Amino acid sequence: RVLSPHSEKYMSIVDTPEVTPERARYYDRIRDHGLSPLWMVFNRLITREPKSQCHPHLWRYDILKPLLMEAGELITAREAERRVLILENPGMPDSGRITTSLYAGLQLVLPGELAPAHRHSQSALRFVVDGDGAYTAVNGERTLMSPGDFVITPPWTWHDHGNESDAPMIWMDGLDIPVLQFFDASFAEPYGEEEQPVTRKTGDSLARYGANMLPVDFERTRLASPIFNYPYDRSREAIDRMRRQDEWDPCHGLKLRYINPVDGDAAMPTISAFIQLLPNGFNTAAYQSTDATVFSVVEGRGYSIIAGDRFDWTPRDTFVAPSWALVTHHPAEESVLFSFSDRICQQKLGIFREQRHDA
Repeated sequence: RVLSPHSEKYMSIVDTPEVTPERARYYDRIRDHGLSPLWMVFNRLITREPKSQCHPHLWRYDILKPLLMEAGELITAREAERRVLILENPGMPDSGRITTSLYAGLQLVLPGELAPAHRHSQSALRFVVDGDGAYTAVNGERTLMSPGDFVITPPWTWHDHGNESDAPMIWMDGLDIPVLQFFDASFAEPYGEEEQPVTRKTGDSLARYGANMLPVDFERTRLASPIFNYPYDRSREAIDRMRRQDEWDPCHGLKLRYINPVDGDAAMPTISAFIQLLPNGFNTAAYQSTDATVFSVVEGRGYSIIAGDRFDWTPRDTFVAPSWALVTHHPAEESVLFSFSDRICQQKLGIFREQRHDA
């Protein structure tokens, strides 16, 4: 230990100095001037490892779906603006957060319904969980939605959702709401009409930008990907082709990230999204990372150990792993997991950190 000139130990990063009567009087006096002593809160502001209120948790779809359908009988999509049940982390009640930096919820659009057009400064993703054939429209282009599709809504783009199929549609919404709350940068605006006009053919953005090519006169106007629907059948095909090489990451199986074809960066400026394949019986090695991660089970069943707790999952379940929690996955059959986190934010800020335990 480094010693002070008076041969006293410097304050440890985990020790709080004793509060003497004289110090207490001083603290009370400076509080009236909008001041407080750093040394009394140092170990809460700067911790040796991440300390989060986010808890590991699993939401079972067989419990959530009936509750969501009940909400469909109580309020319309039009009246609710977005009929969503928030997946609220039990460690952060009444916060509207699934992790410290992310929001998630399950949205229901019933046959014949329309969720009206609006735009906001938050980035949003939709991951289709149940149903087939509803649409989302972004800046004048509609895309039909199928289970496993990853759909993005870039910041400040007009978007609405509709269901012209004969069955309910349910998808997960993931937004960076807490990030924008932190920066006090939230803006939102109604369109003025329930629907925005359709000005582009369905599939136009995927045709323009989804084949490792860009239009010759392309000019970048935003950070988000110009593709706004990454269909599951294409993602699954890519994974199946790659598995033939039989190169499995000990911690992740076969894991791919969704990218922006313009620059190879994350598809969204504040949210990273991933899809991974875990073969039957593939017990992963433990890993931990600073990006708290939300998982949605696309295919298969198994369990994950997160911070020492076991969570058994089946298709359409959702679970969350907090920052720096040890995670292992244990599929009982071939399984596919979709996940998203704030990793891209952390990487841009130079603070992302991970540790693998596969040596």
